[in-house]
Amino acid sequence: MATNVTSFVHTEPTLGKIAGNRWIQLVCGIVAMILISNYQYAFTLFTPGMKLSFPGVPYAKIAAVFSAFILFETWPMPVAGYFVDKLGIRKLMTVGAVCIALGWVLGGTIAKSPFDLYLYYGVIAGTGAGIIYISCVANAVKWFPDKRGLAVGLTAAGFGGGAALTVIPIASTIHSMGWAKAMAVWGIAQGAIALVAALMLHHPPAGWAPAGWDQRAKQVHKAVAQSKINLKWNQTLGTPEFYLLYAMFFFACAGGLIATANLSQIAKSLHVSDAKVWGLAIVPLTVTLTSICNALSRILWGSVSDRLGRENTMFLTFGIEAILVFLVTKIAGSPIAFVMLFSFVFLFWGEIYSLFSATTGDVFGPKNASANYGMVYTAKGLASVFAGFGAAALAAYLGGSFAVAFYISAVLCAIASLFSLFVLRPLVRARIAKEIPVVPPTASVQAPTCKEKQDEKDLVGVA
Repeated sequence: MATNVTSFVHTEPTLGKIAGNRWIQLVCGIVAMILISNYQYAFTLFTPGMKLSFPGVPYAKIAAVFSAFILFETWPMPVAGYFVDKLGIRKLMTVGAVCIALGWVLGGTIAKSPFDLYLYYGVIAGTGAGIIYISCVANAVKWFPDKRGLAVGLTAAGFGGGAALTVIPIASTIHSMGWAKAMAVWGIAQGAIALVAALMLHHPPAGWAPAGWDQRAKQVHKAVAQSKINLKWNQTLGTPEFYLLYAMFFFACAGGLIATANLSQIAKSLHVSDAKVWGLAIVPLTVTLTSICNALSRILWGSVSDRLGRENTMFLTFGIEAILVFLVTKIAGSPIAFVMLFSFVFLFWGEIYSLFSATTGDVFGPKNASANYGMVYTAKGLASVFAGFGAAALAAYLGGSFAVAFYISAVLCAIASLFSLFVLRPLVRARIAKEIPVVPPTASVQAPTCKEKQDEKDLVGVA
């Protein structure tokens, strides 16, 4: 493993007062994430109209449109991330904005069958959403080395809870003009806003760091260890840390995805589906509360991880999540317990999307964060196969009970918790310790020679 180190020194941004302001960058990223959240969380609003438009088509084939979206939102991410790092965020975000607009406009105007929607909603819009997702998360990683957990937590919260702001307006539009016209109208609007965000976003200049922040000095603080080399995607694949993070993401992701994909069926299996809580139907109420907790989790635990450390925060939250997921199997017949427990399940689940993105930037460097986190993020797609189809098939085999699926998820989450503290932490710190040069506090940092710059590029791809 190369141990060459590039010093991160503060340089004034040359992007102007808007593009060079990292907080404006963060807000634009959050807005873009709120837009693409509708493509995942508002899909269910369109399905009743789709069923009427495609009579005789089994619901499973209509539901597969959603599966196609998730597939193309996650698996092409490494390629999209690679081009984000190579070509710049603005160009790729523009492509993503065009794709999300085109996907819904075509889906709402010329789609004549579920297969057409697989292409328009799934492939085109899904790819666009994935590009925007990885672009915004990686941009937060690059602009906030000092507050990485908070920044990516806020960004991921836009996707996790943003749909709560638009679900009612979208439902109202569908009610007034039908699902197809509503999809086209919202596609144009969301694509236009995403395009404006694309024109605002920009990666920080090479060598940029926040004023008053010295990465070398931060290494004295043991809570968050950050690599001072930038690994390319192929170098990242050559590290054991990548495969450990990938497995942990899969393990920690499963429980929440089971609930996301099957909540109404889980309510039936626990004999509470017809209950009302506080005068509201239990499933919509639970979805609302879990969405809020999901967004809050990403902000809360991302921020906590900046102080407590990524691995310590993973150990705490994954451990508690394992207990909560196990308790789901013990609340049959209790509507209040159902609502409250699933809210807590998501409060200790949503943080995976801030912790793993921040950790990827810490462990492999911020320069190629788009491609590197894109590879890690594909674990969500793999976990969704188990959490969606796998858990449902297992429940069908067991007479409708999701207990075994939750038992498996609890064990996996507990393993991820232990791995974070006893495997990931020492592994990462052992490697980073070799990267840190012994430089006296009063020593001046010599500018690297042309030969040294070329050596660093060859070894670790540092700009």
